Amino acid sequence: MTTAPPSAAPERRRVAVRGLVQGVGFRPFVFTLATELGLAGSVTNTGEGVLAEVEGSHEAVAAFCRRIVSDAPPLADVTAVEHRTLAPTGTPGFVITPSRPDDGPHRTLIPPDTATCTDCLAELADPADRRYRHPFISCTNCGPRHTIVTALPYDRANTTMAAFAMCPDCTREYTDPGDRRFHAQPVACHTCGPTLSLSVPGLPVLDGEEALAEARRLIACGAVLAVKSIGGYHLACDATNADTVALLRRRKRRGDKPFALMARDLQQLRALARSGAVRLGPVEEEVLTGKVRPIVLLRRGPSRPPELESAAPRSPDLGVMLPYTPLHHLLLAPPGPALLVMTSANLSGEPIVTDDQEALTRLAPLVDGWLTHNRAIHVPCEDSVVRMVDADLLPVRRSRGYVPLPVPLPLPVRPALAAGGDLKNTFALAQDGYAWLSAHIGDMDDLATLKAFDRAVEHLGAVTGVQPEVLVVDRHPGYRSARHVRRTARGREVREVQHHHAHIASVMAEHGLDGTRPVLGLAFDGTGYGTDGAVWGGEVLLADYRGFRRTARLGYVPLPGGDATVARPYRMALAHLWAAGLPWSAGLAPVRACPPDELRLLSQQLERSVNCVPTSSMGRLFDAVSALAGICQKAGYEAQAAIELEAAALAHGPQDRPEGDYAFELVDEDGVLIADPGPLIAAVVADARAAAPPGLIATRFHAAVVALVRAVCDRSRQHHGVRTVALSGGVFANALLSSACAHALAQDGFTVLRHRRVPPNDAGLALGQLMVAARADT
Repeated sequence: MTTAPPSAAPERRRVAVRGLVQGVGFRPFVFTLATELGLAGSVTNTGEGVLAEVEGSHEAVAAFCRRIVSDAPPLADVTAVEHRTLAPTGTPGFVITPSRPDDGPHRTLIPPDTATCTDCLAELADPADRRYRHPFISCTNCGPRHTIVTALPYDRANTTMAAFAMCPDCTREYTDPGDRRFHAQPVACHTCGPTLSLSVPGLPVLDGEEALAEARRLIACGAVLAVKSIGGYHLACDATNADTVALLRRRKRRGDKPFALMARDLQQLRALARSGAVRLGPVEEEVLTGKVRPIVLLRRGPSRPPELESAAPRSPDLGVMLPYTPLHHLLLAPPGPALLVMTSANLSGEPIVTDDQEALTRLAPLVDGWLTHNRAIHVPCEDSVVRMVDADLLPVRRSRGYVPLPVPLPLPVRPALAAGGDLKNTFALAQDGYAWLSAHIGDMDDLATLKAFDRAVEHLGAVTGVQPEVLVVDRHPGYRSARHVRRTARGREVREVQHHHAHIASVMAEHGLDGTRPVLGLAFDGTGYGTDGAVWGGEVLLADYRGFRRTARLGYVPLPGGDATVARPYRMALAHLWAAGLPWSAGLAPVRACPPDELRLLSQQLERSVNCVPTSSMGRLFDAVSALAGICQKAGYEAQAAIELEAAALAHGPQDRPEGDYAFELVDEDGVLIADPGPLIAAVVADARAAAPPGLIATRFHAAVVALVRAVCDRSRQHHGVRTVALSGGVFANALLSSACAHALAQDGFTVLRHRRVPPNDAGLALGQLMVAARADT
């Protein structure tokens, strides 16, 4: 066998690369690759991605085109490569040329912010390195990206680092193809980079190392500090100081909602696991130490250290993360506290604070000082939150580290904006085959949140090039997100999508379903506006993207007083008792919790059906059972009663999980299966009167819901032949329920779809809204 001699004639090719190829060291990679292969030419950033021209032998050009995908940098994600043959020019050498700010729409991908890499951490800890203890150390492989980008293409001039002129040493690294910081846009050092400062009322401002040392001392002494991070300010304090945690809770009006914790390192978390405080497995460790560094909800263990109980009272999980910025590593270095509360700097429900002047005013009632710096945050981005369910990642909040990476769509869409919901708002922009979901915005009941929504829409539109032609909103007539989008529509078409249809379409889209075949969608949540004007939330839908029909639901019970009942689970328990025809016996926990005057008024309200909207909400049923079991009567945060009910079931353990007499009564009404919760409520009351442990009631209730799911899915399969079940809605953030339902349905021969890319709660609604609106165009 003979080998053909290499071609002598030079070849020139233009290679356009799209995807996540800016801010990840792609141009330096192309430079190094081309130089290694002996190719001449150039590489530059454009609004569409990276554009390279290479000239050399046919073999070398072919190897370049092959390796530009196979050998791409670790943070890159190449989605498309286009080739075009050009006439050779004979120009020697290979260069990186200035970026081309195209006149057309941008369609490149900006990388998320990435945790500090091991190389930078080694330099951070090396006294001989010129970036020793530099709080803003970064390189091509790590550091801020999304939150500092002001425009495209991704160059230093289009980031908030433009305010810092590079010193000669940093310039030399930036221009050296052999250096790790070759064309790393956030590159800086002690000489030319951002600087720390500490402000404490009544004291002189400290800078640099003095600021850091005093901040560490204050935290160790029980102070609460505002700490500026990548995507916003955190409130930080010693997590093991119960008095300080309680003080922060009061200042922030947090109620009993768990705080997120930041541990010094993985060894610290392993020590907690050995003590029995949390359960930590290899999968959790991999997520905790990865480049995203989200808050991971670790299942609590049998030991509940009192010094941590104030951070997450009665929660089944402990939300923990590891440092993801150099400043975090320096703040947590020994000696000093190894575990900090690190929670978003805002009052509950407000957007996270990013502006320095705003931090000084808005956070003044919350903190004892400000550890800040002079690098601006252009895009707010809160920490992501995930939990592990059956060794798979379930997003609870998709934000830092994931945004603005797109979600691929199974169907092409017109340029669109989906507004999402009112709680945990996340909107989405989409065009063709991709959707870009925003970072966590917040609850849309505050003017500051609406302004944050508008700013985020403008910025995401600028970096994606999407100019929405159609706007998609929830059908609820009172949703502030929908009203706000309508007010700013400027003549564009506005489409409505039913809340629970969007939930099911969201999980379908995640799994790449094109919607040609319907699924059986279980949409379990707290509140959603139904087509009959009722508050839905316990729905079984035969659904595709074009539409849906109910095949089963929870039976209606009155929801007296709307939001007042959501905040006071004892009211929901009393409403369920009333609907089931059961007396409000004085010995029952929700009866004892309700003030006498309110009890009397509530009785009249239910009897006269005044301000009582019917609801089929599974979330509200969880609230009612939690109150009847004596677990939670007043909710200081969303889903508190349900979360504590799950915690009680987990604490009770798997050794005793009988269903007992807990069961729903199934009745067929015109082809819709109605699950009447009355018999179940009666069984819960019987157990409560018999002084059954709350954990036993919680366990039996979870088992009854799983049994209901199996029954309605089996009945629907018999009637409609559908064998794929999609689980969505905030109730399925309950790991115990999600896992039990998925395993039971799989045993029954169903294919089960669960969320893995967007949250099951309302933060995932926008994705489903897009798909329903897209199908309306076909």
